[in-house]
Amino acid sequence: MTGPGRLRLEVIIGSVRAGRKGPKVAEWFLRQASEATEFDVGVLDLATAELPDNLVVDAHVEAFRGRLDAADAFVVVTPEYNHGYPGALKTAFDNAKFEWRAKPVGFVSYGGMSGGLRATEQLRLVVAELHMVSIRETVSLHQVRKAFDADGELIDAAFDAAARLLAQLAWWATMLRAARTVEPYPG
Repeated sequence: MTGPGRLRLEVIIGSVRAGRKGPKVAEWFLRQASEATEFDVGVLDLATAELPDNLVVDAHVEAFRGRLDAADAFVVVTPEYNHGYPGALKTAFDNAKFEWRAKPVGFVSYGGMSGGLRATEQLRLVVAELHMVSIRETVSLHQVRKAFDADGELIDAAFDAAARLLAQLAWWATMLRAARTVEPYPG
């Protein structure tokens, strides 16, 4: 699926809890992303990333940083836990620095009534500090336990929001990759 000029998109599954809904939400989003021909898509599941909480650089961190460095854009799939985002996601952001810079990030959030929007708003502060560009369009899935049918499709479709997020992400990723090629980011 890789091709010349295609943008590398890494979809990050932010929850590591037992019984988490993140993989189901990510699978749905990946089906939407597969229709966006601009992207070559990979998945970084933090449940298998083995990133150290103490931020010691080891082989797992180096591999993780390598994936981030090769990416042109990111989508974070995040739940909302206690009005915030998961600790594993903060650990992932903290285990790299320069690899995030001058790259766009979009959010697919899920949860109860708020649909994870509070987690997304908090993450926007974190990614700004990392010199990332936060995509305005967000996919927010409310009442996630009831949101999918038996085939893993959304009962109340959020396809338009996903398509808009992907279009904005492709635009920013294209522009920022071109800029990074001309001149390294001064961060």
